[in-house]
Parts: sequence; C-alpha cells; structure tokens
Amino acid sequence: MRGLHLRELTLNNYRNYEQISIQFGGKKVLITGKNAQGKTNILEAIFLACTGRSHRTSKDYELIRFGQESCRVRVEAEKKTAQFSIDINISRKDKKKIKINGMTIQRMGQLMGHLNGVMFSPEDLKIVKEAPSERRRYMDMEISQIKPQYFYYLQQYNRVLIHRNNLLKQIKKNDELKKMLGIFDQQLAEAGAFIIQKRYEFISKLSNIAKEIHKKLSSDAEELTIRYKPSIRIRNYEDIRSIQEDFLAETERMYWEDIQRGNTGVGCHRDDISFELNGMDVRIFGSQGQQRTVALSLKLSDIELMYGETGEYPVLLLDDVMSELDEERQIKIFQELGDVQTFVTTADYRSIPSAELEKFEILVINEGKIKKKVNSL
Repeated sequence: MRGLHLRELTLNNYRNYEQISIQFGGKKVLITGKNAQGKTNILEAIFLACTGRSHRTSKDYELIRFGQESCRVRVEAEKKTAQFSIDINISRKDKKKIKINGMTIQRMGQLMGHLNGVMFSPEDLKIVKEAPSERRRYMDMEISQIKPQYFYYLQQYNRVLIHRNNLLKQIKKNDELKKMLGIFDQQLAEAGAFIIQKRYEFISKLSNIAKEIHKKLSSDAEELTIRYKPSIRIRNYEDIRSIQEDFLAETERMYWEDIQRGNTGVGCHRDDISFELNGMDVRIFGSQGQQRTVALSLKLSDIELMYGETGEYPVLLLDDVMSELDEERQIKIFQELGDVQTFVTTADYRSIPSAELEKFEILVINEGKIKKKVNSL
C-alpha cells in the first residue's frame, strides 16, 4: 500500500455531471478545461466524501443535477492497511445517506477520519480576511477529521446553545425559568471545555508548522504567528476541569447581560484565531498577496499536522489557485507536497511550471465530460 490514495470517483446526477467515473492512477492529477465546465465540481465531490458536506454550500439539494430528484457520489480509496469505499446519496425528499464499505452509517461523525482531505480554494481567503465565523468553521472542519470525537462534542455544544438561547428569551416573559439556566450552563461548559482544549492544541501545533512553511514561501522575509483567541480567559489548557470552571465562571459573570440580550455572549461560538506577520495583524495590515500566502501556508500546515496525528497524508485539493501565484512560489509549494496525492484545477494548464507539469496525470473536462486523459499536453 502507498498510504492514503483516492483511486476512483463516480458521480451520478451531481451538479453538471449526468454520469462519470474517473480512475486516478497517479499521485498528481491536473483537471483542466474552460471555465464553467465542472472542474471545481470534481474537487467538491471529493471533499464531500471527506467531510460529508460541500465547501461551497450548506444546502445539499444544490448538489443535485437540475431536473433530477437525487444524486450520488462514490469514492474508492486505500490506506496503508485497507481499501475502502464511501457512498453518498442525496435526495430532494429524504435525508442524506452515507455508506462506508456498503454499511449505512447512523451519524455524520462516523464518516470523519476515513478519507481526510485539505481543500484550498479562492474562498479560503475568507479565513484570513473575514468574520470569526469563517475561522471557527475552519478549525471545526480540520479538527473533526483528525479527532472525530470533537465533531460529537461540537454537535452537543450547538444543541445546548440553541436550548440556552431559547430559554434566555423565555426568561424575559417568565422569571421562574431562571432556575433552569444552571442545567444548560453545566452542559455547555462540559462540551465547551473539550472543544476549547482541542482547539488550543490544534492551533498550537499548527502555528509551529506554519511558521516554518511560511518562511520558505516568503524566502525568510516573513514570520507567521497563529494564535487561538477564546472568548473566555483560560488559566490552564491542560486541565479539562479547570477549563470547565473558567467557562462556568464566565457564564455566571455574564448572567444578567445574557438575560437582557436574550442570547449567550461568551463561549466557543465566539472564539477566533489571529494571524500575524512580523507581529502585524494580517487581516488589517496585510496585502492581498500576503493574505493569500498566509492562507496557503495554513493549508500546507494542515497536511503536515494531519500526517503527524494520523500517520497518513490527506488528499490535497487545490481549486483554481495556482494561476494566482508566481512560478517560484508554485515550485516551492510542489516541493513541500512530496508524496501527497494532489488534485489541481486550472483553466490554463500553462500556468503550471513545465518541470512540474510532467509529473501530472491530466484530465481535460468539457461540458461535464472527460474528453481525453493524457500524461502531457
């Protein structure tokens, strides 16, 4: 076995694809073709098999081909120890159904960790540039793949948060309901403490890796620092009980303010990450190019972190980002990737350095069909 390797992707009525089956022989796959032909849809389908969700939409029905009632994504892959398949069926009428090796899973968390993947697309600039919710989503997606247990705690936290917020709104009308708040506070603190601890561990490891990768990408001109910024002051990240105590103390401090506002003012749903280059906040002071390179360093670091945690590299999905980088930076990226199975989409294959292009298996997409599959163009 060669480690994690995606061997085949089959799509039925997915986006613009009626039916297509693609075998991937090589470690490097270039998907090229004119715009709006379905290049990104292939990467999206692979990412769906990794995480159970699209990186572009939260509405599963948008993945179904126009005029159809359902769609299907199937991947066949192998790890060091076993071969496996993932089958996802999405219907306009029923719930999404996922099978692993032919067995239907009952919870989404059971999918996590089977086919780990890292996606880098133009939308990922949002992680650096936009609201904290983008950065929390990034943390949650990556940590859930590495530690599926995290996904369950996150689901529990979000359920309790909804109940607590509903209760806070009702308390304004019925003061007697205040006594129930403590029950939700305890549940929120228990789930939240686990999430905070894992986020801290993840960002601490990620920052160390990203610092070295970013130095290479910037030719030692910039030092990248990534910091986890929880909304609660934590005294000791290593002690889960201590984190729970800090969480409860903060919710108690915010007690009256939460009641007046009708929602929960502190907790994991308010956390953030900061990115600094040479001590300056990239989101505020960084140029577009610096922000893009930080986002890329982040994704390359995810690969190394997943390898360190699982013993296998994830698949890397690079969606229409190489053309925005100069040749020197592209070459550095490909050097970093080594043995990682990498899927690259581009409208212009000539944007890839010729020495690197020779290493790619090339798929040409036209109107949702593979017109030819060749080793060079």
